[in-house]
Amino acid sequence: MKHTISVLVENEFGVLSRISGLFSGRGFNIESLSVAPTMDPDLSRMTLVTRGDNHILEQITKHLNKLISTIKVVDFTDGEYIERELALIKVATDAETRAEALRIVDIFRAKVIDVTPKSYTIEITGAPAKINGILELLRPMGIKEVVRSGPVVIGRGAKGVVG
Repeated sequence: MKHTISVLVENEFGVLSRISGLFSGRGFNIESLSVAPTMDPDLSRMTLVTRGDNHILEQITKHLNKLISTIKVVDFTDGEYIERELALIKVATDAETRAEALRIVDIFRAKVIDVTPKSYTIEITGAPAKINGILELLRPMGIKEVVRSGPVVIGRGAKGVVG
């Protein structure tokens, strides 16, 4: 089962290492990890995506809460949340495929941010399913490179992580 966890932590040396160690020590892979300071420069928010057994994830959440540098842990897996991701996609283009690539970019409300004689670099934000959708349509043209941020989440309404 996929788990999306948001962790509010003190912005200090070694926190990322300690948190990733909790996951690896229990045999869990972190599929995606995003970390950035919050409005308060003394705090950072981590968004982790992993897959695994609910019981083990519950144990990891308890251990995360015990870390001195952890302020709050929210597992958004069963809750209501908004999820967004950024992707940069470099796709091969030529005179025959440029118009089709631009149509796909327009349909997905993406942007072409770089143009060369043989490629477009596209920027897109949205839910991971949207990113996957544009990748499927661009794949026949020849995707040269993809960089994805991994999802970031925020709770809907009043639920969420402070900071």
